[in-house]
Amino acid sequence: MLKAINVTKSYSGEVALKDVSFEVGKGEIFCLLGQNGAGKTTTINIFLGFIKKDGGHAFVGDKEVGKDEINQLTAYIPETVQLYDNFSGVENLNFFSRLAGFTYTNQELEDFLTKIGLEKDAQHKRLSSYSKGMRQKVGIAVALAKNAEVIFMDEPTSGLDPKATAEFTKICKELAAMGKVIFIATHDIFNAVELGTTIGIMTEGELVYTANTKTINANELQDIYLKTI
Repeated sequence: MLKAINVTKSYSGEVALKDVSFEVGKGEIFCLLGQNGAGKTTTINIFLGFIKKDGGHAFVGDKEVGKDEINQLTAYIPETVQLYDNFSGVENLNFFSRLAGFTYTNQELEDFLTKIGLEKDAQHKRLSSYSKGMRQKVGIAVALAKNAEVIFMDEPTSGLDPKATAEFTKICKELAAMGKVIFIATHDIFNAVELGTTIGIMTEGELVYTANTKTINANELQDIYLKTI
């Protein structure tokens, strides 16, 4: 569902990505680890069409990024979810769903928010009263409402307390069980092992290591990560 083939990118002669290749299938969660500047966000931005690659190929399903329309297939949840503070959770979901071309009843909007774990009594409150974890849930509900096949997330557990992190992990696993592809850029090694089906480590624009999480534990991954950065 998600494929990179020798993707390259440079900024003013500085290499950001160097021959990056990987595949992620339906129902899989790919967690990409790396320091700041390693190329994680650049990888996401290329798949979303926010920036153009210099070489190689990037596919979402059978659509090639840069040649085909991929917006309807993808959703993006940044570290700080950009929503309207004066709108309620339901109003934000309604607004962004309509932008994506989907119209839902009020009950359907509430059902999306309930499905991703936002409490009923919070759904009609203004976003200005929401925690980061609650805002993130609205962002995930938007991805569900637009029927995105691939959901990209950038540092989703940054700033979340343990309870919110556990709730986030549960939601992602439920999305994967629905056949969604989840691609996460993160620094959180221990959550990556708990959450992901596949781990990748990126250093200076190169994907230097990949592993199935069934074959490695968090301590082993931490040792490998420290040796590669």
